[in-house]
Amino acid sequence: QVQLVESGGGLVQPGGSLRLSCAASGTIFWIYTMAWYRQAPGKQRELVATFTSDESTHYADSAKGRFTISRDTAKKTVYLQMNSLKPEDTAVYYCNADIRPVAGTRKDYWGQGTPVTVSS
Repeated sequence: QVQLVESGGGLVQPGGSLRLSCAASGTIFWIYTMAWYRQAPGKQRELVATFTSDESTHYADSAKGRFTISRDTAKKTVYLQMNSLKPEDTAVYYCNADIRPVAGTRKDYWGQGTPVTVSS
């Protein structure tokens, strides 16, 4: 059974930083793209950043220059370093990964989400 478990969310003041982590576990044959999404109250879920298996990264315009996505392949973990946080970054952040399990078909997996609140 493949699972994604996020951690690192919390309350931070504007201008502060947080580092989110997402670890994949289970009988995994290969992890392709890992990504972070977020969903603010009353809004649709949106892509924040992606990290492909060939180490390419992509950022939403709102994240460019402030957020950095990184990945530890050996630990099956993806990170999101968020700096210069703004109140509009407040959302539940979800980890997503395109995974081929040892047994089963390749598909997208989602974590349970970790809340981030930026407020003074």
